Amino acid sequence: MNHRSYLCVCVCVCVCECVCVCVCVCVCVCVCVCECVCLRVCACLACFPLVQVCKRKCSEVQRCSPCKQPRCAFPGPDGGLENGLGVSSGGREASSDAGTGHCHLPHCPLPSSPDGHVKAPDAVEALRINHLPSSILLKVLAHLTVKERCLCASLVCKYWRDLCLDFQFWKQIDLSGLQQVNDDLLVKIASRRQNVTEINISDCRGVQDHGVCSLASHCPGLQKYTAYRCKQLGDLSLSALASHCPLLVKVHVGNQDKLTDDALKKLGEHCSELKDVHLGQCYSITDEGVVALAMGCPKLQRIYMQENKLVTDRSVQAVAEHCPELQFVGFMGCPVTSQGVIHLTGLRSLSILDLRHISELNNETVMEVVRKCHNLSSLNLCLNWSINDRCVEIIAKEGRSLKELYLVSCKITDHALIAIGQYSSTIETVDAGWCKDITDQGATQIAQSSKSLRYLGLMRCDKVNEETVERLVVQYPHIVFSTVMQDCKRTLERAYQMGWSPNTSNAL
Repeated sequence: MNHRSYLCVCVCVCVCECVCVCVCVCVCVCVCVCECVCLRVCACLACFPLVQVCKRKCSEVQRCSPCKQPRCAFPGPDGGLENGLGVSSGGREASSDAGTGHCHLPHCPLPSSPDGHVKAPDAVEALRINHLPSSILLKVLAHLTVKERCLCASLVCKYWRDLCLDFQFWKQIDLSGLQQVNDDLLVKIASRRQNVTEINISDCRGVQDHGVCSLASHCPGLQKYTAYRCKQLGDLSLSALASHCPLLVKVHVGNQDKLTDDALKKLGEHCSELKDVHLGQCYSITDEGVVALAMGCPKLQRIYMQENKLVTDRSVQAVAEHCPELQFVGFMGCPVTSQGVIHLTGLRSLSILDLRHISELNNETVMEVVRKCHNLSSLNLCLNWSINDRCVEIIAKEGRSLKELYLVSCKITDHALIAIGQYSSTIETVDAGWCKDITDQGATQIAQSSKSLRYLGLMRCDKVNEETVERLVVQYPHIVFSTVMQDCKRTLERAYQMGWSPNTSNAL
């Protein structure tokens, strides 16, 4: 039996009331255009007067030629074909004809004239989805992903294919996770769309240096480049981007083992506008490359390193001295010490600091950073066993802008939580998971005394009883308490809200 399958894609735009728009072949779209009015369009019959489509911005509707491709036609009740306007018997659900594979869409009421009479079919014969202004159709298609536009919407008809090729859709390209993407596809994109400003090829294992080099040479206006976990890429691709795309402001290339200092030197030499770099788990990068990057990119605002085992205090000092606009700094798991971290006190704009798993980080350095960096809003000290109650107390007292404090697996007790509740009026998030000396007393007192607290992480704080947490959940509903049991309950509640129900038959 030959059945024909149809893909349904739903897009809701705006919060006002939308009515489902049934597009003849494969797309179901809910449309609500804020600049005009809520639209109601049906591809099988024009069930809404077209004159209401654009009554704010234009008085006349720009008409386009209706699609006449065979795949856009459906059989009418008399066996004839209408261009996308097939009608089934009134009031019934859309069904599929097993013999022909065509879809019979539900009957829609004809629009009425101002005097109340129903218009004849020939009066509305020309009112089809493709008669909408192209600007409105472009707004609808803008809410689809690249994959949905290329594999679904562009196959409806030639007109929709041309709309899907509009330049505005190819300025920001997200190809992440698409295994079909290879060098040939990147070359085609680069040769036809030279206005690309942002591209994401994360997890695209089929892309090699050659494809990225071609993209770089054809797209000199590229500003944002993301390529996480592309282990097959090396210095050649990033060097080409640096040489051909001087306007780059964002480069995220985490987990690329082949990258070396040579690529970073090219970035520092050609990309003085660079503001955001992510080089986590690029294990071949050393201080030499980071120093060259810092000296050549003084406008850097965000730099993130993670487990870069060859990056030391010299790199921290370089970015602190040459990049005064830094707002986000992360050196998780890097072999830096307090002697390097102390240089961050000169960064007046620093707001987010990630110092997880720094083996030689002392309390005095952390306290000095908090005292000097008045805009610090998020501080992550997880996995630092040296951080103690006294350090947390100073942080609570001196961190006037601090909102997030992460202390997972630190050497703190109830006194740290009590100090946060007593001295801080800004901290909203505290994560003390895996701190074995936290007890019911600390959890209770911080919940009672803190006016700003909204989240308290107590995961695997085994001295905190679940009964105490249950009581706190009831007494302080504005605070989210995170334990194994509480997180499981929230997950189960979300599942119920989404319609899940336990299958008792399987349990039996």
